[in-house]
Amino acid sequence: MAALKIAGIKRAEAFSPNRVGDDTAIFNAVCDNLRNRGCEVEVFSEEQFIGSGRKPEVVIGMYRQRPTLMKLQKLEDSGSLVVNSAYGVENCSRERMTRLLLSNGIPYPESLILEIGEASREALERAGFEACWIKCADPDPQRKEEAIFCANTEEAAGALRQYGDHGISRVVINRHIEGEWIKFYGVAGSPFFHWYFPSGNSACTPAMKKNIDLRLREIGGAAARALGVTVYGGDCILTPEDCLVVVDLNDWPSFAPCRQEAAHHIADKILDSIRSKSDSE
Repeated sequence: MAALKIAGIKRAEAFSPNRVGDDTAIFNAVCDNLRNRGCEVEVFSEEQFIGSGRKPEVVIGMYRQRPTLMKLQKLEDSGSLVVNSAYGVENCSRERMTRLLLSNGIPYPESLILEIGEASREALERAGFEACWIKCADPDPQRKEEAIFCANTEEAAGALRQYGDHGISRVVINRHIEGEWIKFYGVAGSPFFHWYFPSGNSACTPAMKKNIDLRLREIGGAAARALGVTVYGGDCILTPEDCLVVVDLNDWPSFAPCRQEAAHHIADKILDSIRSKSDSE
């Protein structure tokens, strides 16, 4: 029986700031898992894939460049299986993510989406934001400005000027949420879910952790469904009132603290998706 052929696309290094090694490691671990189960995985850079003219039936990977997403969306439309969906990856851009999470009732900070200009500070003041995070609406991996924390309106005005000086015209502003930072990782439709407090939390009892786990699986999974991604990770805040608020969601993160376990479940999900697609044809 011929080996199942899969095209794997590595993430361009520009989209892995300070994470090139970790992103490469999870991608390679998933490819190795699939090869160990009899699959033939041909690996491409994003540039190689765009230039190859290939139209594979199954594509996996960590792509983010616009030309790659456009090609993969066409492949999806014609029936190819793409994990993560290129439409879902596009939805993880900050402006789309903000709109989709809020419109789908996901706990997410009150937010503004603004054109930088004379009226932007006034809009911020009308919204009553004090402490906030200002982020590029569609971040450019070549720029360093990922997110700026502002303690008050004056600092926010300075951040807006800084973005404008660097040619950034559109931003997402999230109200700052006080609480404890949680990072989480998941694979949709699988038992895998991993989370932790990056700063530690010795006061969190086993019963509290179990409760957080149940709620975080539900909220994280709902956020991933709203954006249309299968392999995902994100950041959440546990507030003093014991609420969980998603503050970011990413397509196919590095899974650095749980790489080997995650790679196994990602490979499982890919093979399950291939079987489901074959059964439906």
